[in-house]
Amino acid sequence: MSLQRLSFASTNLDKLLGNGLETQAITEFVGEFGAGKSQICMKLSVNVQLPAKDGGLEGKALFIDTEGTFAAQRVYQMAQAMGLDAEKILDGIIYSRVYNSDHQILTVDHAFKICQEENIKLLVVDSILSHFRGEYIGRESLSERQQRLNSHLHKLLRIAQALNLAVIITNQVQANPQAFFGDPMRPAGGNILAHASTHRVMLKKASQGLRVAKIIDSPYLPESETYFQITTKGVEDAAPKSRRDE
Repeated sequence: MSLQRLSFASTNLDKLLGNGLETQAITEFVGEFGAGKSQICMKLSVNVQLPAKDGGLEGKALFIDTEGTFAAQRVYQMAQAMGLDAEKILDGIIYSRVYNSDHQILTVDHAFKICQEENIKLLVVDSILSHFRGEYIGRESLSERQQRLNSHLHKLLRIAQALNLAVIITNQVQANPQAFFGDPMRPAGGNILAHASTHRVMLKKASQGLRVAKIIDSPYLPESETYFQITTKGVEDAAPKSRRDE
């Protein structure tokens, strides 16, 4: 099975990720609330349905929503702005709202069959950790949480590799009390998440309403960053004003 790539419909983001979102891999988008994680997930759920010549994978999306961030009207808006049949695009997204970590794990256990039957080419978990963080509180429950999370992530990777589809997970940031220099925010979830994700991308708000995407960990992509903006079409290229004037 040859590896495929899904376009973001943003030259900047495609280039950052080595020509688009990779199948057979887990790509993790990390950022605080409002950084654009869910917007990227929704945009790619539209793009995955496009023909290959337009950067799509000609398949459907399975969207596992743990926090109620999926907005059908936003997907509708993106599809219309791109000149697509919005109803048809919404039909191509299989949506599952999960209410606790057991429900989330069970949904992924069933996902293999759904992905095969429905020609799923993009599997989204937005966000991966929220239920685990909310249910396993305190140090004494940390090892059990990490074990369950580890098994959950490995199932996602197995689905990606066996069915040649792309997996996106989103994650929040937490304060790093040891950081005297550099960025005080780091991805939540510790080493388990760090090792399970193939590529990790940090998203941040920048000035002038722009967003910055930065590769923070990847087996072969260089540590680089780029700018994008959130528009009616979803995500599009952008550059800071000073650069635009050059």
